[in-house]
Amino acid sequence: MHIKKTILAATLATLMLGGCYNQPGLVEDESYNRTKTGAATGALAGAALGYNTGSRDAKSAIIGGLLGAALGGGIGYSMDDQANEMARALGTGVNNDPLAALDPNQTLIVSKTSTYVKIMFRDPMMFASASATLQSSAKSKVKTVGKLLANYPQTVVGVAGFTDNQGGYDYNQKLSQRRAATVANLLSVNGYPKTKGCSYDKAIAPDNSASNRALNRRVEVYLYSNNNMSDPCR
Repeated sequence: MHIKKTILAATLATLMLGGCYNQPGLVEDESYNRTKTGAATGALAGAALGYNTGSRDAKSAIIGGLLGAALGGGIGYSMDDQANEMARALGTGVNNDPLAALDPNQTLIVSKTSTYVKIMFRDPMMFASASATLQSSAKSKVKTVGKLLANYPQTVVGVAGFTDNQGGYDYNQKLSQRRAATVANLLSVNGYPKTKGCSYDKAIAPDNSASNRALNRRVEVYLYSNNNMSDPCR
């Protein structure tokens, strides 16, 4: 009976907080999926904690659920807010269309998933052939991201470099790592980002033409709310 009350209290807390966060989003993206997920998870965890550490009744569970949902929803809102703010500052919008990566005109794509925000920087704006030195226009864009990260000190940043298949795998792995490090140096506002060179793994398009190889040459910046980062090369 006590367990049922705890679950009911957690559900109530989630619904109550869901109402608080079910507000119009920013211009570029209004889904706020992370907010909803964070609030729901936080409510369940908070309700259980409130029940176990309080007087083991529904009231304690509700209080714990509300606090947990507020904290969990706040994390979600922060990530959604970052996606929209980054997109605005970079002169674009949040674009979750998987086909966007196949459009050669999309040299900068901001997208988001349930666990991270991703900013893809791609040729021709980034690096000259075989170089790890950022071109001036790209440096300006990356610095813009770095300035905004100062507003989100809890965000965990990861940077991954990708090449095409011209040259050996090891050569491209080192080149992609150097390119990721170049970008990471400009983003080390709240600590140095985690970097990884992916060589020509995880190609967006088959490396069988010049246009396709250009799609694959890119640097991706990942913004996480915690250290549970996935492998960008897979």
